[in-house]
Amino acid sequence: MKISTLLPSAAAPAPGNDASASTKSWLTGSGAAPSVAVGLPTAPAAPTAPGEGRSSSEHRASIFLARSRRCSHFCAHCPFSQRPGHGGFLEIVNIYPSINPPTLTAHQSNRVCNALALLQCVASHPETRSAFLAAHIPLFLYPFLHTVSKTRPFEYLRLTSLGVIGALVKTDEQEVINFLLTTEIIPLCLRIMESGSELSKTVATFILQKILLDDTGLAYICQTYERFSHVAMILGKMVLQLSKEPSARLLKHVVRCYLRLSDNPRAREALRQCLPDQLKDTTFAQVLKDDTTTKRWLAQLVKNLQEGQVTDPRGIPLPPQ
Repeated sequence: MKISTLLPSAAAPAPGNDASASTKSWLTGSGAAPSVAVGLPTAPAAPTAPGEGRSSSEHRASIFLARSRRCSHFCAHCPFSQRPGHGGFLEIVNIYPSINPPTLTAHQSNRVCNALALLQCVASHPETRSAFLAAHIPLFLYPFLHTVSKTRPFEYLRLTSLGVIGALVKTDEQEVINFLLTTEIIPLCLRIMESGSELSKTVATFILQKILLDDTGLAYICQTYERFSHVAMILGKMVLQLSKEPSARLLKHVVRCYLRLSDNPRAREALRQCLPDQLKDTTFAQVLKDDTTTKRWLAQLVKNLQEGQVTDPRGIPLPPQ
């Protein structure tokens, strides 16, 4: 049986969508939530009057920043709270011209990462999180996650941007997952999981894990073959790389993602055919010798994939009748 027969195919992408082919497969499909991330925000021209020349996202962002002044989480020295739409927020949008073409310097990266660190506090605080999402602030970070330069300034920028999204998903709020599923965060994380630094891979995989642990997120990823196969392919590549360059911390998140996928019946059937052999044998025995939690997850994953299979007298698994 082919894996592709286990999950339905996504609908054809809508014409005129500027997103990449990879992103289209995530943001389309029957029942998929409409995307708010097609057409990422760009650095705005300086308005000649309050509110003039701003996109709706930029306007919402300015309103959010103004309201944040009333939150006790914002101290008087926070640049976001001094002038709505200026200060720290402009540190973020004004850096866009330096990411394409990639001319970002270490000094520029440090400045914008300091602003992103403040946003991480806002994203994790219960008094500002909802307004943070309503203003679509995460979308202003996605251009940074799109970058591919391997230089330290860009890697630092991607990692700090991932930290903001990680702070959001760590709250386990349904509102956060619902918002992220309307954006391209999953394919962005998958690309970083494939080619980023170990630390960036770890944060990106953690974000994917938290999305999968939500029932809506699991259903979304397993809704079409294209989405599931993309996730399974990247996780498989990571397992192969981890067998050569072990990282217990990263492996832990990868195994948890696989285990959660096995909770979906169609994904479980597909995983029986595509789960990497390295997770079935003793490849990671030494890496996990002191990690009882990951070993338990891995044992449960193998058990989940074995359940429902028919075995002949010699112990050879046979396909279900």
